[in-house]
Amino acid sequence: MITTRKDTLKQKTKQLAFWTGAWLITMALSSFGPKLLWDFNNTYSIMAIMLNVLVGIGMIVANKNHILSMDELEKKIHLEAMAIALGIAVVAGLAYSNLDISNVISGDAEISHLVILCSLTYLVGILVGTKRYQ
Repeated sequence: MITTRKDTLKQKTKQLAFWTGAWLITMALSSFGPKLLWDFNNTYSIMAIMLNVLVGIGMIVANKNHILSMDELEKKIHLEAMAIALGIAVVAGLAYSNLDISNVISGDAEISHLVILCSLTYLVGILVGTKRYQ
C-alpha cells in the first residue's frame, strides 16, 4: 500500500493529538495532584513534574513531525502564525510582568494568561493565514 502525503499528515495529526492529550493529563496531575492526591508530598510532586516534562518533550517532537509532514503552503501558514504568536507573547508577557512588578495591576501576573494569549494568537494566525491563501 502506498502512503500518500495526506495519509501521513493524518497520521501525524493523530499522533500530535495523542501527545497533546497526554501532556494535558500530566499537567493536570502535576497541578492538582499535590493538593488532591498526595497531600503535597515533594517526592510525588517532583515525579509528576518530571513525567509532565518528559511527555512534553514527546509532544514537542510530535509537533515537529506534524509540521514536517505538511506541504510548503501549510508550513508557511504555521510559520507565520508562530512568528506572530511568539512576538506577541514576548512583548505582551514582558509588559504584563512590568505591570506586576510596578504594582499597576492588583494581582500577580499569571503564566496561564500568557499561555492563553499565545494560543489564541496562534489559532487566529492559522485561521487568517488559511483564509488569505485560499
